[in-house]
Formats: sequence, C-alpha cells, structure tokens
Amino acid sequence: MTLRLISKQNELNRLNKALTELYHDLCVQIGMSDSVFDIFYAIAALGDGCCQRDICDYAFTSKQTIHSAIHKLVKEGYLCLKPAKGREMQIFLTPAGEQFLQENVAPVIAMENEVISQMPPEQTDQLLLLTQNYLDRLRSQSKHMLETVFSSSLK
Repeated sequence: MTLRLISKQNELNRLNKALTELYHDLCVQIGMSDSVFDIFYAIAALGDGCCQRDICDYAFTSKQTIHSAIHKLVKEGYLCLKPAKGREMQIFLTPAGEQFLQENVAPVIAMENEVISQMPPEQTDQLLLLTQNYLDRLRSQSKHMLETVFSSSLK
C-alpha cells in the first residue's frame, strides 16, 4: 500500500520542521541545549517563580527533561528553587540566570517580536486563528483515530 501526503499537508509538515530546526540551530549557535532555551524562554514568558509543571506545559516538553535541565541549571548557579504548595518548587533566576537570559534568550524574543510587528495585524490574527483551527481539528481526529483504529491495541 502506497500512502502519499496531500501536498499541502506535506508543505505544512515541512514548515513545522523548518521552524523547529531554526530554533534548534539558534540554540546550537548560542551554545545551549533546546531544553535550557525552553526553560529560560518559559520563565521570560511566565515570570520568575513559576513551577516546573508550568514550564513543561508552556514548552510542551517532558517533565523528566525539564527536571534534569533545571537541576543542572541550579548546580551551575543560574536558577534557585523555593518551596511552593505541596511538593511543587518555584523556580527563580539568580543574578547569573538573569544575565544569561538577557544575553542569550532576550535577543531571540526581540527578534520574534520584530518579525511579528513587521506583519500586518490581520495576517498575524489569521495565522494564529488558522493554526489553532488546524491544531483543534488534528487533536479531534487523533482522538477519534485512537478510539477506532487502535482501540484494541491500547487496552
């Protein structure tokens, strides 16, 4: 059986991979891992004092990956942990972590903001709307597929 992607789906996949590769290449050039970038980026977006779960949810990265990277960053002096409610720990930037964010992650955020600001607002609104629509439909179809096609193997 030969299965072919619809050309527009193929192009969408290619663009998604290209975006992922662009950010990975930026991390390599800057000299940090993708997970370290994700942590600092999430802290910039969510604010100092966020929890590991918040970072995982924001970055769509596994708890184990983020946990390992956070503990490495604590040992390196970039982050510190403070108890929150239950077993949660709040994550704070140290002065070295704040400097690292400003020197290595803030320029990427500034670049993204510049690119978005160069696009007409209608285009950015449409991009967000269509991307959310595609994601919602894909989630719905994946749920349906798992329930029907793979239901016997998932038990």
